[in-house]
Amino acid sequence: MAVKDQLVTDRFAIYCADSMDVMAAMPDNSIHASIYSPPFSGLYVYSSNDRDVSNARNYDEFAEHYGMFIDELYRITMPGRLSAVHAAPVPSGNSGKDELKDFPGDVIRWHQARGWEWIGRHAIWKEPLAVRRRTMQHNLSHKTIVTDAAYGGVASADELLIFRKPGADTPINHPVGLTTEYAGAEKVPGDLLKYRGWDGDQKMNRYSHWIWRRYASSVWDDVRLDRVLPFRDAKEEDDEKHVHPLQLDVIERFIDLRTMPGEKVYTPFMGVGSEVFAAVQLGRIGIGSELKPSYFEQALRNMAVVDEVVEEPEQLDFSEFEDVTA
Repeated sequence: MAVKDQLVTDRFAIYCADSMDVMAAMPDNSIHASIYSPPFSGLYVYSSNDRDVSNARNYDEFAEHYGMFIDELYRITMPGRLSAVHAAPVPSGNSGKDELKDFPGDVIRWHQARGWEWIGRHAIWKEPLAVRRRTMQHNLSHKTIVTDAAYGGVASADELLIFRKPGADTPINHPVGLTTEYAGAEKVPGDLLKYRGWDGDQKMNRYSHWIWRRYASSVWDDVRLDRVLPFRDAKEEDDEKHVHPLQLDVIERFIDLRTMPGEKVYTPFMGVGSEVFAAVQLGRIGIGSELKPSYFEQALRNMAVVDEVVEEPEQLDFSEFEDVTA
């Protein structure tokens, strides 16, 4: 395996390497779960490395290359266990009149064609004005609907797509329900806290039931979008830059619900280490691989403080967005 750098401990293993090489060294049926955000074809270029799947020359080539990742993840995943993929619709341009490509739909079809069972999707709500501010999406402005609402945009939800490898292996048991802190902006009612870790009849476990109802929802409307791991400017001399770590709330919900303590959680597109970080904090073994050295270096810094709490972000003040409402 061609590894540029690595850090392996008894709680996690992270590699600066091509994830195809890392997965090739893993035994069949050895990973309990995976969660990751792949490159969104045509939207960003992360590096100039010719092994970077974001450098595909067209959508068909991207599908072919990404399919290799899907195949390898299928091989190393235990039967009956899960993979979660973060995806979103991809615009064909930013003229304000561009069509959307159904990237999540294609991700589903590519997985199904390779044997995965698609079992659900969670839509992650995003505030339109905040999206406009971050992306400068031309059709997301009040001016557009004043001029011609036919070209008014939509702040497309991110999606977390859940896939299962067929077969039966170790069940994912929660004998005393869900016991960790709720990963979201909403607060658990105080009168339910006494049920946390309830070891009696689980129909009475009101704490776990309250959390489960939100985690099982098709729409996650209280994900704290700014609760992410830090990163420095990752631009290298000949690279385009894009760093937008997956929210810790999203990662924690999947890991808490869909895995058990001590199990192995892998991410093939590690970035700055968010998925590995969350896995370790939840008592799992995190494994990650990242091709880009500057992202890997930031992951090293993040993992060095893995036992620290990532604070809840401050609420957005939309008064500062007045300049984009015209």
